[in-house]
Amino acid sequence: MAKASPIEFFRQVRQEVQKVTWPTRKETTVTTSMVFVMVAVASVFFFLVDAILGWTITTFLGLGS
Repeated sequence: MAKASPIEFFRQVRQEVQKVTWPTRKETTVTTSMVFVMVAVASVFFFLVDAILGWTITTFLGLGS
């Protein structure tokens, strides 16, 4: 692979950045909101699984009491 000069490298970087499709503000807001919702859902799910497993171990094995 041939090495490009720093000037040529930055010219190529600029050309590639111009090809990028940047998200709109609305798309970014919706995506961010969905991430927060999914984090909340996953948190509740794992809390419930942990509580059920903890109760099961405490009840049937008598550990952690």
